[in-house]
Amino acid sequence: MARNLTSDPVIIGQELYSSSATAKAALGERVTDGKGRNFRYVKAGGTALVVGNVIQAPAEIADHYGTSIAAAAIGDTSLTVTPGATGGAANLYEGGWAIIDTAGVSGSLGYAYPIASHAAITASVAFTLYLDLPLQTALNTSNKVTLTPNPYRGVIQAPVTTLTGAVVGVCVYPIAASEYGWVQVSGPCATLTKGTPGPGVAVVSPGSAAGAVVVDGATAATQVIGSMMVTGVDGKVLPVHLRLD
Repeated sequence: MARNLTSDPVIIGQELYSSSATAKAALGERVTDGKGRNFRYVKAGGTALVVGNVIQAPAEIADHYGTSIAAAAIGDTSLTVTPGATGGAANLYEGGWAIIDTAGVSGSLGYAYPIASHAAITASVAFTLYLDLPLQTALNTSNKVTLTPNPYRGVIQAPVTTLTGAVVGVCVYPIAASEYGWVQVSGPCATLTKGTPGPGVAVVSPGSAAGAVVVDGATAATQVIGSMMVTGVDGKVLPVHLRLD
């Protein structure tokens, strides 16, 4: 049996239309309703999620990119990391990844190590990052690491104009702040719409209203999430065929 690999789950621990204060599935777990719609399990950030709104991963922390590390050996299951001038909560990156973004030791570049836990992060102060898998190569102080959170932990409404994280789905039930539930990632989905995009037209996020989609303007600052199933009406929640997953 392959270590740390698994097949799609069979037993579902939480109803689709529900919000739970405790986790009943793994973050990012994927399920289907058997009718062409697929969903992933998320934890809301500090604000409740609104039905019909486009939802994104937590906002990036640029000071946790390209961070310095201490040397480490093959087989180690921890890294000493020094962040930039921004701190963070304990286990902010639990379930996320430490990505070796800068070469140091030959052959070390490009590995992505799953993060198990860490203490609270103090700006510019070294801390220990515990990993779910051992290092596959040695690392030295010329290596740099980018920390990225689990995209399904601390999700938020997609903002107006500029995304601050990758789009992960559309809210189908009002998940309370800091609680758990499902967002839709593919298939027909009721989605807040701005403008009047026609049937079959690709729509993107962000829109001109928080949590909304707009017609694809083919700009580098947008993410295509699907296509309209009907003619759009400005400000209405209408069916979009999602293609996020």
